[in-house]
Amino acid sequence: MSDTAHVRAPLPPFTEQSAIEKIRLAEDGWNSRDPQRVSLAYTLDTKWRNRAEFAHNREQAKDFLTRKWARELDYRLIKELWAFTGNRIAVRYAYEWHDDSGNWYRSYGNENWEFDQDGLMSNRHACINDMPIKESERKFHWPLGRRPDDHPGLSELGL
Repeated sequence: MSDTAHVRAPLPPFTEQSAIEKIRLAEDGWNSRDPQRVSLAYTLDTKWRNRAEFAHNREQAKDFLTRKWARELDYRLIKELWAFTGNRIAVRYAYEWHDDSGNWYRSYGNENWEFDQDGLMSNRHACINDMPIKESERKFHWPLGRRPDDHPGLSELGL
């Protein structure tokens, strides 16, 4: 079920270039850490699996994001294309964050995305692993918000 008031270009079927654009738009949204803004990229009946948590609609996805960014502080994310076809995109990503005790982590993962005809994500399946790091091992140092265009991506960083 799509929200017809929202169309999110680029639309499927994806080309390599439009898949890369869709991924960067998703990365930018998540780096905003704004659950309301991010949730609008998903269908009203979106289905998510994120670690052991499941969301069955946009409101549950928004609630998940609210909890996530209250827990994962100074969150910075980079996503990269893995594969695409038709209305599906697979990405790999890494993000850095710290908890309220100042312990830093780099989380690595893969996501499989499926989009409706309006470019809204209808399915999101995420697998994620957290690795404790020292603050001195961080690689994502841009100011909070959108990753600068000249900041290296995952492959350039050796991740």
